[in-house]
Amino acid sequence: MAYIWHVKTKKTTKGGPGGIRYDDAPSAPGILRDAAVAFPIEEEAMVRTQIYLSRAEHEFIQREAGRRSLPMAAVIRQFIDDKMEAPDNAWINNPMLAPSAEDPTWQGNEDSAINHDHYIYGTPKKFVKSHGKWSEAPPFEDHDVTRQAASDSRSEKSK
Repeated sequence: MAYIWHVKTKKTTKGGPGGIRYDDAPSAPGILRDAAVAFPIEEEAMVRTQIYLSRAEHEFIQREAGRRSLPMAAVIRQFIDDKMEAPDNAWINNPMLAPSAEDPTWQGNEDSAINHDHYIYGTPKKFVKSHGKWSEAPPFEDHDVTRQAASDSRSEKSK
């Protein structure tokens, strides 16, 4: 990462607001000098944003910035960068990605994943296995006698 160094010196002179004039030239050791500030040149453009912090959050960031000798904005960016980084072993040692343990006593249906509505809610199966391959089930024919009788009686009344 490249850095740009810029030093401004304070010189007391007559004239100017408060008798202080800023000069970019190096000064003698006895003259007050602002601290040199290093500004990193970022690879991508930054987006300016504002955030509201509670007093406790603000004081915490100020203490961290003082402890690290960095501006508050740099400390906040480092916190965000730390949260954005995934550890190298995230995909290796993740227990959520480990295969489930085999249970020899489990007795389930081989189509419970694709026909889960059938097993949970009792709807007709959407897929059936034929000759070792899964295919869509044929349309469900309603064999409910009471529903059919009600439909027939409505059609007779309309005649």
